Amino acid sequence: MEYNILEPWKTLDPWQKKYINSKRNCFLLCGRQSGKSAAASIKFGKRAAENPNKVILMIALTEKQAYNLFFKTLMYLEAVYPKKILRGANKPTKHRIMLKNGSQIMCYAAGLTGEGIRTFTVTDLVIDEAAPMAREVFISVTPMLSVTGGTMDILSTPRGKEGYFYECSKRDDFEHFYVSAEDCPRHTKEFLESEKKHMSHLEYAQEYLAQFLDELKRVFSDEWIKEVCVLKKREVIISNRTYFLGADIAGLGSDETTIEILDGEDRENIEQVESEILRKKLTTEISQRIINLNKIWHFGGIGVDDGGVGFGVFSELMNDESTKRKTTALNNASRVAGRDEQQKKLLKEEMYQYLLTMGEQKKIKLLLDDDVIQSLKSIQYEYLIKEGRKTTLRIFGNYSHITEGIIRALWLIKTKGLKLFVHTF
Repeated sequence: MEYNILEPWKTLDPWQKKYINSKRNCFLLCGRQSGKSAAASIKFGKRAAENPNKVILMIALTEKQAYNLFFKTLMYLEAVYPKKILRGANKPTKHRIMLKNGSQIMCYAAGLTGEGIRTFTVTDLVIDEAAPMAREVFISVTPMLSVTGGTMDILSTPRGKEGYFYECSKRDDFEHFYVSAEDCPRHTKEFLESEKKHMSHLEYAQEYLAQFLDELKRVFSDEWIKEVCVLKKREVIISNRTYFLGADIAGLGSDETTIEILDGEDRENIEQVESEILRKKLTTEISQRIINLNKIWHFGGIGVDDGGVGFGVFSELMNDESTKRKTTALNNASRVAGRDEQQKKLLKEEMYQYLLTMGEQKKIKLLLDDDVIQSLKSIQYEYLIKEGRKTTLRIFGNYSHITEGIIRALWLIKTKGLKLFVHTF
């Protein structure tokens, strides 16, 4: 039978069937898009529908991640067990599905520490996208199972050899499932070959082969994020301040354009004041949004990537009288750091290092926002090896766009009053 994304339960892989029937704690280490979330949604939808008085909690770092698994579970229940779902006043909500047999499924974001969900007692705990979660989250949530003797399923693609998730890979109280994208029949050989060409060896091994790797490290530690991400959005715009905008531009596809605004009036005390995500927008719509925001915030600088689809936005901002003198191209390319060719450095590397340093020096505060935190946690680095020695530092992330906007706005604050020379090649 041909695979149907809306009915994954009809075409399960052998490992998915085994996992769904497991009654133990389960550890799933899976390559991207290998079917882990689909399998978990079927497993716990079925468990809730066929067993009375189950209390199942699904969590992830952010609400968006947790809701993805939760929505798939609701979709499965609606298709296979529709008569068991309570309706009316007890109909499904964004956070809870209640069934006629007394079972319920809940969905919440864990956040940085899990402090906000400590109160629950559950029979089943499902932790999705677990690799970047801080140890404090697991300390908060695992006691939920102590009274019920329940089970914990922990799912993720890897994120280096560190953290609680990695430690669970070595524990014998979990049944372990390891799934490479190359073993998934829904990935074509052509697609994976294309991904290999556009990713480093280590990045592909992590994202698609689901391998824990010593060589990949996170740029921003949990401790750094906890110290820096502390702000709430301001309720009003404070006048007589100098604000800077950094944007990471996406097209009409699945990627998101982000607009990040920093208050750079005091370069010793920089604060993020706004983070905005635009989905599936034309370049004309994105540039118009930035022009409109400039009328409100009166930016001291606007930093955008002029590569790829970003060139359209950059061109439109340069053609607008109100933004052309404020707009700078910051496209992650190389710039000359000295006369010697060997002294060329990646502008992207410098921008990331500057954000890291400013946070360590307590000179910047960012929003306590799920999407901001998720983006920071996704940023990793590796050193490319040539002729047996480390050469280029490469920084990347699978949810990097918010951080990319932040580093551009911050770089403009750093270089305020200076003439930037950006050299592309």
